[in-house]
Amino acid sequence: MATKEMKQFTRDEVAKHNKSDDLWIIIDAKVYDVSKFKGLHPGGASVFLVDEIPGQDATEAFYGLHRQEILEKPQYARLQIGTIQGEKSLVKGNVPGAISKVPYAEPSWLMEGYHSPYFTEGHKRFQRAVRKFVDEIIIPDAQAREEDGKRPSLSVVEKMAEVNMHAMRMGPGRHLKGLTLMGGIVKPEEFDYFHEMIINQEITRHGCRGYGDGLNAGAVIGLPPVMNFGAPALRDRVVKDVLSGKKFISLAISEAFAGSDVASLKTTAEKTEDGKFWIVNGTKKWITNGTFSDYFTVGCKTDGGLTVLLIERGEGVETKHIKTSYSATAGTAYIIFENVKVPVENTLGPEGDGIFVILSNFNHERWVMCCSSARAQRFIVEECLKWVNQRKAFGKPLHTQAVIRSKLAAMIARAETVQSWLENITYQMTNMNYKQQAKLLAGPIGLLKMYSTRCAQDTAQDAVQIFGGRGITKSGMGRYIEHYHRTVTFDSILGGAEDVLGDLGVRQAIRTMPKDARL
Repeated sequence: MATKEMKQFTRDEVAKHNKSDDLWIIIDAKVYDVSKFKGLHPGGASVFLVDEIPGQDATEAFYGLHRQEILEKPQYARLQIGTIQGEKSLVKGNVPGAISKVPYAEPSWLMEGYHSPYFTEGHKRFQRAVRKFVDEIIIPDAQAREEDGKRPSLSVVEKMAEVNMHAMRMGPGRHLKGLTLMGGIVKPEEFDYFHEMIINQEITRHGCRGYGDGLNAGAVIGLPPVMNFGAPALRDRVVKDVLSGKKFISLAISEAFAGSDVASLKTTAEKTEDGKFWIVNGTKKWITNGTFSDYFTVGCKTDGGLTVLLIERGEGVETKHIKTSYSATAGTAYIIFENVKVPVENTLGPEGDGIFVILSNFNHERWVMCCSSARAQRFIVEECLKWVNQRKAFGKPLHTQAVIRSKLAAMIARAETVQSWLENITYQMTNMNYKQQAKLLAGPIGLLKMYSTRCAQDTAQDAVQIFGGRGITKSGMGRYIEHYHRTVTFDSILGGAEDVLGDLGVRQAIRTMPKDARL
């Protein structure tokens, strides 16, 4: 479609249109006729009639009240009738795949002139492709679904499957063999944890916490036990269903009776007399994606100890939505298992040794959360840096106040330290086999998750103070800040509470203390 050619006006010409029934304004060198629109303005017509607005440059006033995306919406874009002669717009709209130029808005390896010992040119090519995909396919859906609370659109899930993004979110491994990853940008044997980190962090950029969990997060934590411990026939069928985006899976471990205390689970599984089936009874709570899952990876109490089963939705399985402080998009569920008949072939790992099946995926799950937490903090830093530059208080930009700069300094420092620690642990993961990771990294990853989520909560509080009233408003300039502050505690609870993980890290360190260590 051809771009409509805009007329050019001088500022003097625009200034003549300064009456209530003939009202033009200038925003970023663009001329808008708001004569008829002013009465429809959500903030009232009087906003357009205050001093220095009618017929004048309203750029500063506009960006003190509205986000750039407002001007990009069709109903507002059509109000533009021209541009200012000899002037160019300074504010660029959203360009899919673009790297932000705002300081600290990107991790240093993506910033011009900076270097990294971890990321290669191949990683950068991969990042560009993933960001473009996220910007064009995922973010528009995230904004819409976060608003209406519906599950992520199946069309998005299908497009992710087409580039094998679901498979890549499971990490490096044999499940990638023979697949074309992101259009062939990276070969399956080259795919490493830094590639996976890129996916995790790019997806987080939509700023919609509920949607982030709704976007197949259940598979990230619920499918690996099937991949690693399921019988071949079961594994092949379920993995194919989930990675193709045709079916969904949840990890169903936590209960109202037991959260971090996995050993205290009360859901039971008893074998039938012929030994061919398990009969499962019990409940599970706070199960991500549970409302729309087809499969459930379930921890059960059995005679031999703790056993993990793959349960398919069917007779005796009931799911109920749980209202949480983020949107229903995540599909958070309360699950009731009532005399559910499960084939013994659906047993994952050895009977009675389910604790090892469950623990086997905790490191990866917590690492994924650290990736997301680090990127979400950076997103908030970018929002705040933009705001303090366009918002004026006491006649000066907000950044001229020392207290504001102090908060920004702390936010930046936290974002940088979390990312640096994360990259170091990711490097260790890339150069260790699974047994080495399990032995050496459970403690450090637990400590990193504790640290990153505490940093996130401090950053959320600082951001609200910087945005003021807008930071507690669900729409407008501070909507991402309000959402972040309201949902930031999810990462501090999911995958293990902060205190539990901090204690895990210290206990593991104490175990490895040399016997001859003395002051």
